[in-house]
Amino acid sequence: MQKKKSLGQHFLRNPYYLGLVADAAEIKKGETVLEIGPGEGTLTHALLERGANVIAIEKDARLIPFLREKFKGKNLEIIEGDALAYEPTSKKYKVVGNIPYYISGALFKKFLEAKRQPSSLVFLVQKEVAERIAREKKESILSLSVKAYGEPVYVATVPRGVFSPPPKVDSAILAVRRLSRHNFRNAAHEKKFFELVKKGFSSKRKLLKNNLGDIGPLGEERAEDVPLGEWLALAANRARGR
Repeated sequence: MQKKKSLGQHFLRNPYYLGLVADAAEIKKGETVLEIGPGEGTLTHALLERGANVIAIEKDARLIPFLREKFKGKNLEIIEGDALAYEPTSKKYKVVGNIPYYISGALFKKFLEAKRQPSSLVFLVQKEVAERIAREKKESILSLSVKAYGEPVYVATVPRGVFSPPPKVDSAILAVRRLSRHNFRNAAHEKKFFELVKKGFSSKRKLLKNNLGDIGPLGEERAEDVPLGEWLALAANRARGR
């Protein structure tokens, strides 16, 4: 199947790396897995092999008949549509996908902040993005957002040459496990956390006191040097009006 350039498609057909992605989801037989962008169904096959009940969301209408024929009789529901517009109905599910680079941030935001969060997610993303989230000491809005809800794990690097067509950069498998809202005391705390993080990073090179005003000793730090716990504590105080 020829890729559709507007959808950022890079098909992964290598069995070894497909297996790494599927294994990273730690699937138990009978679990529901929401797959973003099944494409030719290579990852879908690996998920089904591990006993998952797969709900696959595919935006490319050309692929729908092919997928339905390929997986006829399997534990697979295929939905034609945009994953960013899809509202999960399952009470318990996991998210897995070889996702387009250009919407990776939007997909993280959608499922991390969803009213019905997945228990975990596994995405193939740009290597640089995975490193920024799971390995670098310097924080970003994205890394703090991910860590606020779950535990990011850099699983493995996936070289560009195993994709068809190959992207311009290497990819990585990033898992975010044990997703929940346990870091937030209530909805007001959650809302204030994101307000402060976004404002704190609005002028990245400035000290926090220039972006957030008087916040005590923390104001002498730059946003990228402040760990999650400090942001959560600051947001809790601000949410209480302190």
